[in-house]
Amino acid sequence: MSAETPVSADVSEKPARPGRGPGAVTIRPRLALWLGWVSAAAVLVIFVVIAVILRNTATGVFFRLADQVAMVLLGLFIAAGLALFARPRVRADEHGIEVRNVALPRYLPWSQVERVAFPDGASWARLDLPDYEYLPVLAIQAVERQHAVDAIRTVRALHAAAHRGG
Repeated sequence: MSAETPVSADVSEKPARPGRGPGAVTIRPRLALWLGWVSAAAVLVIFVVIAVILRNTATGVFFRLADQVAMVLLGLFIAAGLALFARPRVRADEHGIEVRNVALPRYLPWSQVERVAFPDGASWARLDLPDYEYLPVLAIQAVERQHAVDAIRTVRALHAAAHRGG
């Protein structure tokens, strides 16, 4: 005989990921996106062309099919690394912010963010966290000028609204 315990709703459950509901914003860097994909494609094309040409030129070195395949694979790995620079993104709403720089996204509720900052001379924005820590926000880059100004104002407005309301 087993006694069943009633299942109660967890009140401390995290809100849905930001950036999908009403009032949500998604910010991506325009220049980094373009440069990431174009440079990845260019590197891949260059390595494929080199792999094809090396077999047919008299350089004094004998290139086999395995060497050509290795050149193409090397080009693929380098292109994949360059394509990672097209990944930065920010999703934010009234509950929190999700920052994806190059690798994995990190979700933070606004209560953990002390300040949305763009220090003088910095290349990108950052979120100031407790204990003098910060999280860089590569999706908001200084090189994009007005796009960066609009993006930082939007994120700061969401942060301010969350701190006023909570």
